[in-house]
Amino acid sequence: MSGGVRPPAVAGQFYAGSGAELAHQLEQCFLDPRGPGELPARHRGPTRNLRAAVVPHAGYPYSGPIAALAYARVAVERAPESVLILGVDHHGMGRGAALSDRDWSTPLGPVAADHDLVRALHRPPIAVDEAAQAAEHSIEVQLPFLEYVLPRPRFVALQVRFGNFDYLREVGRTVREAIRDRDVLLLASTDFSHYLPARTAERLDRMAIDAILARDPRRLYDVVVGNDISMCGIAPTTVLLAALEDEPLTARLLRWGHSGEAEPMREVVGYASLTLETPTAGPPSVK
Repeated sequence: MSGGVRPPAVAGQFYAGSGAELAHQLEQCFLDPRGPGELPARHRGPTRNLRAAVVPHAGYPYSGPIAALAYARVAVERAPESVLILGVDHHGMGRGAALSDRDWSTPLGPVAADHDLVRALHRPPIAVDEAAQAAEHSIEVQLPFLEYVLPRPRFVALQVRFGNFDYLREVGRTVREAIRDRDVLLLASTDFSHYLPARTAERLDRMAIDAILARDPRRLYDVVVGNDISMCGIAPTTVLLAALEDEPLTARLLRWGHSGEAEPMREVVGYASLTLETPTAGPPSVK
């Protein structure tokens, strides 16, 4: 393990700064009509069909209800042994594919790192780089949701910087090898179009979403780059699709929405929750 526990960098900004306030805020995300509309069930099935999810990472008042749609699915299935969160490099610090080997903390308490999975992932082009993670929010904002829906979650943070497609596919192959024969749930953290009129954002985002639904990493990369779609998490989402492209999964859109649904604004940021499931999964609640 490298260093001590990573403290929260965006508590009190992207989400509430105290444990009690944060627990209430998470409940409001689940109860919100833009989200599940109800609190997650407190009982679990014995199996899990959810293999991966794509979730947003903006401030909870804006994207939290849409993220909650995916986490409601996590809550009702068998808990994974570990969660690999693929995040965005918003700050350009450190390595292109940067792991953390530290436990992290949120106002709800500590979240343990899966050090065995870190060791499996730590080979080129992926390396441990704690400095790269210090100020990044895209992974951190997922942790309170995991703490809310999972008992004693273990996770690994892997921040991925944008690069050419071959590089991202190589990162995806490394992830595929590392998670082979392991019980790992994958999350890709991304928002979609930034600061556009809602209709324009929806049109552009639908192009990217259709590529995710087709489970085609090359198509997603080309659509986003070719149409200049300001999807900040194109790198982690491409890596997720590349890592899982050989598995028989079905992709589902739970909901697309935007920041203008939370408060009036002329230019919005788009958000979506999607899942990748084994073919035996039942249909989720679509909003």
